Amino acid sequence: MNALRQLRWVAFLEGMSFLGLLFIAMPVKYLLNQPLAVRITGSVHGLLFLLFVSSLFRAASEHGWTARRSLAVFGASLVPFGNFVLDRSLRREEQEQGRSRPADELTPD
Repeated sequence: MNALRQLRWVAFLEGMSFLGLLFIAMPVKYLLNQPLAVRITGSVHGLLFLLFVSSLFRAASEHGWTARRSLAVFGASLVPFGNFVLDRSLRREEQEQGRSRPADELTPD
């Protein structure tokens, strides 16, 4: 799997876990007095966030992103729904990369 596709998938999963933490687990914790919801969802989100940072580092290294671009991508992960907005530019970049690859490199990753 190429670096951008991996980053897009991990960003999607991380974004979903963030929304689940904010809009499901937190209300369950405070309205129903069930802190286990946040403990479990928070642990999953934490693991996915670490995978996101790792995928971001890989994509930034392979594509020669500037520090500004890398920080913008990282910042999108800190804002609810930010990863979904970010996906549009990553998809565009992935499509442009696919068009510019030589024919012998077009085998599936």
